[in-house]
Amino acid sequence: IAEAGAGTEILSHDLYSIPAEKPQLFGLHQEFFAAARLDNLVSVYTSLRALIDVSGSTGTSSSTNSTTNTGSSAAGGGSIYLMAAFDHEEVGSGTFSGASGTFLPDVLHRIIPQEQYHQTLARSLCLSADTGHAVHPNYVGHHDPHTWPILGAGPLLKLNAQQRYASDAPGSAAWIRACRDSDVPYQSFVSHNSVPCGSTIGPFIATRLGIRTVDVGIGLLSMHSAREMCAIDDVAYLLQAFKAFWEQTPVL
Repeated sequence: IAEAGAGTEILSHDLYSIPAEKPQLFGLHQEFFAAARLDNLVSVYTSLRALIDVSGSTGTSSSTNSTTNTGSSAAGGGSIYLMAAFDHEEVGSGTFSGASGTFLPDVLHRIIPQEQYHQTLARSLCLSADTGHAVHPNYVGHHDPHTWPILGAGPLLKLNAQQRYASDAPGSAAWIRACRDSDVPYQSFVSHNSVPCGSTIGPFIATRLGIRTVDVGIGLLSMHSAREMCAIDDVAYLLQAFKAFWEQTPVL
């Protein structure tokens, strides 16, 4: 941030170190994709692409509200389709531009008439889309013994008894139906009881706004490394499921 004038002075700055290598397809059949920051740009890309496709094919109105947080959601015909992407999820979201900030509720207050605000949120449904850990063949013991998410086998429905993920039965039913309607396979993701579980911005949105929320995403290997890895089929599956989720009548 510079101060204008004849002798421009830099008053403050941010400094970021990022990898410069280009993304690559690899694998026997070019079925895998390696790139930096797949967590969580893959969810941003697929949700934005789904929003553009669905909005272009159906139109929107202001009678009901649907909200997504780096993901997608549905409220049937006459919906407001909303996609939101936030900073700072990895450091707790408690910032000006994070999911715990006021940006999303401020936007919703601007686009929803005050007398309809709480009714609209109560009938809305949110997808919190964030990546999950696929099972690594060298570390299978880190996963729940009965749920091993596999690359290329479809997006994850993320479940946690302590609500580190916000998914509940009605929200999960809406996601499962969207996957079935779009011929998308899906997998469950449940953390091993002895391995501490991370969280997402889903619980923040559900708590702050009172919107039923379901946590989903694709599986990755080498998450949080400089170069993460996913299956390209899972990206296509996630996009298909997002579009079907937005277009369906909600199961609430």
